[in-house]
Amino acid sequence: MAEALKAPTKNLKADVWKYFGFKNHKDGKELEKSKAVCKICSVEVKYCRNTTNLRNHLTRHHPETQTAPKQMQLDKAFEVKIPANSPRAQKITKAVATYICKSIQPYCVVENDGFRCLMKTLEPRYVIPTRKQFSEVTIPNMYADVKNDIATSLKSAERVALTCDCWTSRATESYLTITAHYIDNDWNLMWHVLQTRSVETSHTASNLRDILCEAIREWELTNKEPVIVTDNAANIVRAVEMMDLLHVGCFAHILNLASQAALKIPAVARLLGRVRRITSFFHRSTTASHKLKEKQTLLGLPLHKLVIDVVTRWNSSLEMLDRFLEQQPAVSAALLSPEVRRNEKDLCTLTEADVTVAEDPIEEEPCPQKKQKKSSALMFLLGSFYKQNDAASLKTLADKAQEEVNRYREETHIPLSENPLHWWKVHAGAFPLLARQAKRYLCVPGTSVPSERVFSAAGDIVTAKRSCLTSQHVDQLLFLQKTLQVDI
Repeated sequence: MAEALKAPTKNLKADVWKYFGFKNHKDGKELEKSKAVCKICSVEVKYCRNTTNLRNHLTRHHPETQTAPKQMQLDKAFEVKIPANSPRAQKITKAVATYICKSIQPYCVVENDGFRCLMKTLEPRYVIPTRKQFSEVTIPNMYADVKNDIATSLKSAERVALTCDCWTSRATESYLTITAHYIDNDWNLMWHVLQTRSVETSHTASNLRDILCEAIREWELTNKEPVIVTDNAANIVRAVEMMDLLHVGCFAHILNLASQAALKIPAVARLLGRVRRITSFFHRSTTASHKLKEKQTLLGLPLHKLVIDVVTRWNSSLEMLDRFLEQQPAVSAALLSPEVRRNEKDLCTLTEADVTVAEDPIEEEPCPQKKQKKSSALMFLLGSFYKQNDAASLKTLADKAQEEVNRYREETHIPLSENPLHWWKVHAGAFPLLARQAKRYLCVPGTSVPSERVFSAAGDIVTAKRSCLTSQHVDQLLFLQKTLQVDI
């Protein structure tokens, strides 16, 4: 039978045709192509212009023929690695570096077995660079590119405001982080982490001044009339004064100091102390904590844990009281349970006087007004554009400025919920002098919180696991973590 079979035509090139052929048609002139005949067992297999039936026959009845040469070629193809300088490899390397920076991963993550397994699954031909390559070449180059983009953007700013704050890592190393704030040409409020410098000497005003001056020179901000927003620590305030720059005290710190002073009133302090002691008891005692959860479920209250306040944040005291009042029925029920009352010597519950203090509204008293000298609003708003001078040219400019201010005051007030920068973007052409001043003053943040927000990310970067990081690496990683834009 096999000898009577005719080989398939040349256009049938699949490997299965080594094992199949066609019979001649009855007239002997054409091949009977509706059925293919197996050369091994002479069985006729229906042929429908594809090789599915033929392959199925070989798989079921002649598995020894399944050598899968094509699959072998495919495996060999994956053994060929992508050149490190190819666009594909460079794109993957940049993506890995972005992952390290944005996710705050240590450089050694590229040597992790799980990470290598992931990369091998995604792209078997990619060769992962060493951690040294990322720390000394890839990420520094990325840092330089992003830094150049930020520096170019800062050059177009009307004014740049800076915030700075000192912080200490978990490795007890001290750093100073500086952030920049400005309004771009499209009236968007922009902010960037500029740099993080190690403070290896004592935190004296002169040492902090030197770091700030170096940052201003490095980023070429001298002609931007920088304003520096800091907390009210004497050393940093003095450092800014020594630089002869405008200093703005952090409103959040001022508010915190005022609130802390109010919380030190004896009646309030006593109330907070007792709530704090009850809250701490539930945090320490697993029995009391479990009983509190039972009472919360029984009373239909949210399964929230009690909050302990932090001395340096007045709003944490408010959160502690809010949570305590929310859970007061469950707290009272838990404290009355026999299991918890065994340890009642550790508790100091609230008295009726304490409750009265908590419920009494605070009467508002007017704040004494500080006498101020009468000064022209134009002098404050327009600065060097307006001075009291009798020169005719300055009178003309003053008239234009006064007319612009008058028209501005006649404008309809926008709701507090709207973005004032959007209003200025629309009306900048109508108020050119005021628009320029708006960019100068609206870029100044009211608090130094932006630089403090870096602390959480910095704490994740500068850990015992990364104790070998140099200050330069810390600077680069924090800069890219906060500044690098990711397309998702």
